[in-house]
Amino acid sequence: MTALLEVTDLCAFYGEVQALHGISFTVADKGITAVLGANGAGKTTTLRAVCGTIRTTGGVLLAGERIDGRPTAAIVRRGVGHVPEGRGTFVKLTVEENLRLGAYTRSDSGAIRDDYDRMYGYFPVLAQRRHQQAGTMSGGEQQMLAIARALMVRPRLLVLDEPSFGLAPLMVKTIFDIVERINREEGVGMLLVEQNAAIALRMASQAYLLETGRIVISGSAETLRNDEAVRRAYLGY
Repeated sequence: MTALLEVTDLCAFYGEVQALHGISFTVADKGITAVLGANGAGKTTTLRAVCGTIRTTGGVLLAGERIDGRPTAAIVRRGVGHVPEGRGTFVKLTVEENLRLGAYTRSDSGAIRDDYDRMYGYFPVLAQRRHQQAGTMSGGEQQMLAIARALMVRPRLLVLDEPSFGLAPLMVKTIFDIVERINREEGVGMLLVEQNAAIALRMASQAYLLETGRIVISGSAETLRNDEAVRRAYLGY
């Protein structure tokens, strides 16, 4: 299958400290790739490296075009939407103002208005809250808003960092059902970092397990689900 994202020998640095050590992985066109690992393994750093927010070496190709070394805004314009750890909601702005900020790289104002309605179709609760200050909403509603805001870029690749964090199980199911629908209906490729390995491996077609900034296991999601070490450490059986 054609690769949407190709990452080769990627290293990442915080100052002089090296956090990633030559990792390589792919996201298939219209596919979902999961990155698993314990806290501190380098999962969030991997997403930051793809999005250009930290210093890196190595190659990152989006649809065959190199994006490594480019400013983050340029990477967004090329079709990468980022749902950061902790949601990153602009809490003092309304829902609709948050969505407008998500489209800051776009100039097609008519299509942007249409996309508000598209987001409200995926997330009906946001339509009810459109004039509400984002910081007054529940954690699950803010997570929905963070995903909708990233989709306002009209991304080819959606990068999701721990979307289930801190949410009740029913809200987690609701959000992941919507994410899967977006992948299925719009063909948006997804790079998913998720502590809930069971959900991640159910959704993804490809998966990678990180330890201390290195990939230690990789393969199909089914392969990792059936790997005894992964089951014991992350799936609890």
